Amino acid sequence: MDAKEIKRLLHRLQSGDIEIDAAMERLKNLPFEEVGCATVDHHRGLRQGFPEVILGDGKTTEQIERIIAAMLAMGSNILVTRLEETKSIKLKQSFPSAAYHSDARCLTIEQKPVEIKGKGKILVVSAGTSDIPVAAEALVTARMMGNEVEHLYDVGVAGIHRLLARRELLQTASVIVVVAGMEGALPSVVAGMVGRPVIGVPTSVGYGASFGGIAALLGMLNSCAAGVTVVNIDNGFGAAYAASLMNRVEYL
Repeated sequence: MDAKEIKRLLHRLQSGDIEIDAAMERLKNLPFEEVGCATVDHHRGLRQGFPEVILGDGKTTEQIERIIAAMLAMGSNILVTRLEETKSIKLKQSFPSAAYHSDARCLTIEQKPVEIKGKGKILVVSAGTSDIPVAAEALVTARMMGNEVEHLYDVGVAGIHRLLARRELLQTASVIVVVAGMEGALPSVVAGMVGRPVIGVPTSVGYGASFGGIAALLGMLNSCAAGVTVVNIDNGFGAAYAASLMNRVEYL
């Protein structure tokens, strides 16, 4: 439940469209609700502007079902990240309106239209095709958090002319999320071309000496281009969340 929903409920109460007991029923599980396997934070949207996001990795299908049901009952849209496709099949049987985004390994349920809260566009750029799963996670997250989003895939430094040919697109973005494995050089290149916040996402893509993404992480942390912020390895979700905060029209 977010600030707008609470205001709407209070206006209904003030106008007599809803009884006090019914309003209390709607509010009784704030700020959180125990569902056995989890304590669902229903105030997350009120505090931060975005509802709680469910990490699918490590949870059983039944646990995810309980959390989703509790959030839907409070009027929230749903985003589940790092979800195996086998679990998504079972969840879609329980929640027919759910959509599974296989490239991003995310499941979404939109029981109300996603309101655009961003002042501009978030552009998600990937260095290679192998980086797309992490980039797609960022793309889905940014869209669910109320942003206009666009992507630009497979424009890494091995063929830098592919990126240079899209300079106009880079300039149209308000925030740019750049996803890269190997040596992680692409965020530095992009940040040197634009006057926009650039969020680097190192991926675990690479050969032995990439050390599961540590080489890309260190490369991005040591960027010579100003204005590069770096999140953890393979953390497309975290990058999109940060980009959404940067792109938001107003703060709470």
